[in-house]
Amino acid sequence: MSHCLGDLARQVGAQLHGDSACKISHVDTIQDASAGALCFLTNKKYRKYLAATGASAVVLSEEYLEHCPVNALVSDNPYLIYARIAALLNPRAEMEQGRHPSAVVSDQAQVDEQTWIGPCAVVEAGAIIAAGAFIGPGCIIGRDCKIGTDSRLVANITLCHGSEIGSRVLIHPGAVLGSDGFGLADDQGVWVKVPQLGNVRLGDDVEIGANTTIDRGALGDTVIENGVKLDNQIQIAHNVRIGEHTAIAACTGIAGSTSVGSSCTLGGGVGVVGHLEIGDNVHFSAQTLVTRSFKEPGFYSGSLPAVPNSDWRRTIAQVRRLDDVVARLKVLERQIKIGD
Repeated sequence: MSHCLGDLARQVGAQLHGDSACKISHVDTIQDASAGALCFLTNKKYRKYLAATGASAVVLSEEYLEHCPVNALVSDNPYLIYARIAALLNPRAEMEQGRHPSAVVSDQAQVDEQTWIGPCAVVEAGAIIAAGAFIGPGCIIGRDCKIGTDSRLVANITLCHGSEIGSRVLIHPGAVLGSDGFGLADDQGVWVKVPQLGNVRLGDDVEIGANTTIDRGALGDTVIENGVKLDNQIQIAHNVRIGEHTAIAACTGIAGSTSVGSSCTLGGGVGVVGHLEIGDNVHFSAQTLVTRSFKEPGFYSGSLPAVPNSDWRRTIAQVRRLDDVVARLKVLERQIKIGD
C-alpha cells in the first residue's frame, strides 16, 4: 500500500522538500533503493551514495539537503523519522483471537477472551493474561504469572512462576524470565543451592531480545522498569534493577544486585560485576569491564576496569607509542654502556 509523501511528512512531523504527491510504498537502503522507496541518511560514510540514489525520497538532516537529488524529508533526527515512517508502512498484522487446539490452558488461569494462545503453548494455574496479549507457539507461562495488555511473546518463551510483565511488552524467541539466580553457598568446597524466592517484574513498553535471560530475585525482585530495551543474548542476574529507558546491547552480562539507572546505554559485550550502583545517563562503550560504581553521568570505556572515556583514549594513544619508546630506550641503554 502506497502513501503520499506529504501525508507521511505531516504524520511524523518532518519538513517536506519536493513533491507532496510522491507515492511511497516501502523503505530501503540508500544505495539499493528504487522508485517508490524511502531511505535515510545519518552516517557520513553513506553520503557518497546520495547523488545516485534511486529512492523516491530521503530522510536527512539540513546539512545534506543541498546535495539531495530527490524529494527530501528534513529533520534534526532523521533516524527517528525513518523509524516512524517504516512503522506506518509496515503495520503489525491484526492479531487472531482464541486458542490453538494444541494449546494447554489451565482451568485455574484467567485468560481474557481478546487474546491469542498459540500452538503448543502452556498456561499454568493462577496465570493472568490481559486483553490483546499474544502468546506465540511453544511459550510456557508458569503458575501465577501476569501478562499485561497488548504484550507480545513471539515464540518459545518461558516465564517461570510468578513473573510479571507490563503492557505493550515485546519478548523475542527463546527468552527466559524468572529462572533461578546463581545463588550458592560454600560448604567446605561443596556448593549448596540458596533458594531463589523473589520474582521478575517488567514495566510497560519493555523489549527483550532473543535468548536473553533474566533471573528471579533471591529475596526481593529483579526489576526492569518502563521503556527498557534489551538486545539478544543478555544475562541479567538476580536482584538487578534497570531504570527507565535504558538500552543494553547484545552479550552484556550484569551480575547480581547491581542497580543501573535511567536513560543509560551499555554497548555490546559489557561486563558489570555485582553489587554496584550505576547512576542515570551513564554510558559504557562496547566490551567495557565495569568493576566499580559510576554514579555521575558520562561516557566510560575500557576492557580494563572502566575509567572516564577521555582517560582511556589517552592511555590507548600512549600504548600505541610503546614500540617507539622501547626502541629509543634500547638506544639509550647502548649509549650508556658505551659511555661506561
